[in-house]
Amino acid sequence: MPTDQHAATALDCARDEAFWQRVASRYEVEPGPINLENGYFGRMTRTVVEDYQRQIAYVNRCNSVYVRYQFDQVDSVRIRDQLAAMLQVPADEIAITRCASESLQSLIRNYSALQPGDQVLVSDLDYHSVQNAMRWLAKNRGVEVIEIQHPHPASYESLLDSYRTAFERYPRLKLMALTHVTHRTGLVMPVQAIAALAKAHGIDVILDGVHALGHLDFKLDELGVVFAGFNLQKWIGAPLSLGFIYITKGRLADIDPDMDDNRFPTDDIRSRAPCGTPNIPAFLTLPQVFDEHVAMGGAVVKGARLKYLRDLWVKPAREFSGIEILTPDDPRLYCGITAFRFTRQADQQRMVERLLKEYNLFTVAPVGAACGPCIRITPGFTTSVAEIETLVRALRELSQ
Repeated sequence: MPTDQHAATALDCARDEAFWQRVASRYEVEPGPINLENGYFGRMTRTVVEDYQRQIAYVNRCNSVYVRYQFDQVDSVRIRDQLAAMLQVPADEIAITRCASESLQSLIRNYSALQPGDQVLVSDLDYHSVQNAMRWLAKNRGVEVIEIQHPHPASYESLLDSYRTAFERYPRLKLMALTHVTHRTGLVMPVQAIAALAKAHGIDVILDGVHALGHLDFKLDELGVVFAGFNLQKWIGAPLSLGFIYITKGRLADIDPDMDDNRFPTDDIRSRAPCGTPNIPAFLTLPQVFDEHVAMGGAVVKGARLKYLRDLWVKPAREFSGIEILTPDDPRLYCGITAFRFTRQADQQRMVERLLKEYNLFTVAPVGAACGPCIRITPGFTTSVAEIETLVRALRELSQ
């Protein structure tokens, strides 16, 4: 795995097929279709799976004796400290949850600074559970939901203009959702610039960082957002059932304890995490997960590899007359995830089925974006150049 002593740049590493073959060998992959839908959740390495299995057996043997005295009081705190160190934020600004959706829903429903008549903002590219949570506020808190659609094709300036226009048009806006990397098209939002605009208008941002963590190189405390939800089961490589809430120091009082939770003092961010028994064995694998993420090169190397694989198919596909790439090539606005559509075919789901049946390529057709139906391609850390070449051949032949 790369270390600081390696002179190679992230791009050099991204192109190093021998290195990525060694990475791929650390994962167990079931024979079957070529998986180009790695955005749902990430694979664990073989060593993480083995650690997870050991932890399941250990917790099962020890039961509540271990959990009440050691996990609750010592190990969970130690692991949270390790996560905070990796994120380079204070430990009292994060609380581990069971998933990103749980984190984001808690932040939205417990945001305490809303009054009847205030406005909240969502876009067509936000995740459906985030959109639904904002609509829940309208029914239960008496606020108005403003829903905007981003223009297509998107550009850096058009994205800023969408929010600038909304902020000026709706002066009662108080809270907004913002997705760092949209799950529908892979578009990367210019978070810092949008957050700065929002702050100038007195609007708080709740950031959905689900696809960004471990995929994009960023410093959490420099994004300009005060509230965010993430998961650890996509690009970090943890078992399913792990996420976390981020609330910047000084803003904790603006998020009420979840359901009036009194397990922790009101000045402890852990009271904002929904109450429930976590997946303790999964939690206990996190030190191994963090070590492997850092050893692989972290988001710098992981993100470079995913973008490299993306570029290998997007560049030729842009030349195919029957293909429209929906994600821009501005390096500020894309990552490893990119969406396209067959312009001569009305039913993109049918084309997903053809990709699978005729080329053994597993993809997905997300819905909900204002730019229309599409097919999403998401490579992973076991994806090979040869598999991307199969995708290019499929797109060339099916686009005729």
